[in-house]
Amino acid sequence: MVKTYGTLQAAKMIGVSRITLHRWLKAKKIRPQGIPLGDGRILWRWTDRDIARAKKVKAEQKPGPKPKGGAK
Repeated sequence: MVKTYGTLQAAKMIGVSRITLHRWLKAKKIRPQGIPLGDGRILWRWTDRDIARAKKVKAEQKPGPKPKGGAK
């Protein structure tokens, strides 16, 4: 049996926020196993292999724009 993780656990293991993972899912940068819940939502289950792939996606990301008026 393959061990799986929830999205919050996977985000912590990858080193990104849960929101970032949801953005990557929406952009189809990553695609772990999804379990349809019947109400239009999907329960994502992450394997160690999915997490390794997501770490590669993270490594390929370029830093985004810095917020304007940041703390000085």
